[in-house]
Amino acid sequence: MVHEVGEDSQSPLLGSSSSTDQVSAQHVNRTGSVWAAIAHIISGVIGAAVLSLAWSIAQLGWIAGPVSMLAFAAITTLSTYLLCDCYMFHHPQHGPIRVHSYMDAVLLYLGEKKHKVCGVIAQESLYGITVAHDITSATSIKAIQKSNCYHREGHDAPCSYGDTYFMLLFGAVQVVMSHIPNFHNMAWLSVVAAIMSFTYSFIGFGLGFAQVIENGTIKGSITGVPAASVADKLWLVFQSLGEIAFAYPYTIILLEIQDTLKSPPSENKTMKMASMIAIFVTTFFYLFRDCFGYAAFGNNTPGNLLTGFGFFEPCWLIDFANACIVLHLVGGY
Repeated sequence: MVHEVGEDSQSPLLGSSSSTDQVSAQHVNRTGSVWAAIAHIISGVIGAAVLSLAWSIAQLGWIAGPVSMLAFAAITTLSTYLLCDCYMFHHPQHGPIRVHSYMDAVLLYLGEKKHKVCGVIAQESLYGITVAHDITSATSIKAIQKSNCYHREGHDAPCSYGDTYFMLLFGAVQVVMSHIPNFHNMAWLSVVAAIMSFTYSFIGFGLGFAQVIENGTIKGSITGVPAASVADKLWLVFQSLGEIAFAYPYTIILLEIQDTLKSPPSENKTMKMASMIAIFVTTFFYLFRDCFGYAAFGNNTPGNLLTGFGFFEPCWLIDFANACIVLHLVGGY
């Protein structure tokens, strides 16, 4: 018999003090497929930081930039494979127990002390991610306004807009959406978000490729953007590595995605397959889109490909790409 952590009235592992012990037993209908898992992963991974990856490659150069992406893709694949096998906790007395979240896994495998420490780190990470989503969505909305302004009045026009109201609006939308019943069963939302991420990634790739053709040359260098001093260069390199690292992991949501999958086949096999496909797809988009962005701008690569200089025409395409970013972040949040 498989026990459900958080669904039994007296959990054999979490103890009577756990709030999950108060949840009455209920049947959970898991219907997720490998494709649904891929959509969940992509909507969570290709998010707020990915449009700055071209800038990261510019700081690292033509060799270290792509190699760093491949290295973090390999590390993420290995870590997800290990975590997938943590979904079923085999208790010596109570048998296999489903692990519904990353924090449950830490509690069951590592104990109460590490669970508390990890809880602080996990909440801090979620806070940073949600702030990044909020800022990026507001920046994209502001970029739509600026592109329309430049289109009407020229690139020398003083087009300046604030983004505070857009941040508040994005937060208000998330507060409302977070109260939707059975929100975790809305696989279509992740599908829409994944489609949006593919759309603006293709647009970024196309614009970068078009700019390279227009330039007639591939810009950039082996060592990346030069810095005033060794200390400045190291700072930029570490910042770039942090951007790339931030663009890959989805550890904190992996087990929650895996908990939606149907079986057979076993959940860990399905999740491993979904992880491998999703990481391959995201790495493909990262490399092609952001490498073309670096090739187009070289040392002047902007922090955001869709809001940097040279990307305000065609106006309608930029507006559409930034709208896709906003819709993706609403779903990926």
